[in-house]
Amino acid sequence: MDIDKIDRRILGILQADGRIANVELAERIGLSPTSVGERLKRLQRDGFVEGYGARLNPHLLGLGLLVFVEVLLDKTTPDVFERFAKAVRLAPEVLECHMVAGGFDYLVKARVADMAAYRRFLGDVLLALPGVRETRTYAVMEEVKRDAPLPMG
Repeated sequence: MDIDKIDRRILGILQADGRIANVELAERIGLSPTSVGERLKRLQRDGFVEGYGARLNPHLLGLGLLVFVEVLLDKTTPDVFERFAKAVRLAPEVLECHMVAGGFDYLVKARVADMAAYRRFLGDVLLALPGVRETRTYAVMEEVKRDAPLPMG
């Protein structure tokens, strides 16, 4: 699935403003609204656009603490990986979870209200996940850059 420079420009604009009207998008690209609409439908159909949503302010919603947690499993077998992945997907506090190579198995990004809420989340959720042997937590003191768009260069 190849995309050209125009498709990349469309994707770049959509990352910045997912609510842009098709007519305005077409004007910015320099094509007809029909042509841009067809391209956009193809980009969505082919999976380049996975969805649309609003960026919310976590602090105003009472979710001021962002943490990254290294998770080390007791065994690294397909069954343990599968059970852990299935269970972690059910935790609403977990924003992202990535299997990584290196000194631990997963890197979890989670948001909670405060350190007391994190302590409850750690004990009730993270440490109760299948196969978890050890965790290391890194509390974020300042978010320097977040929700960055993908480079479309």
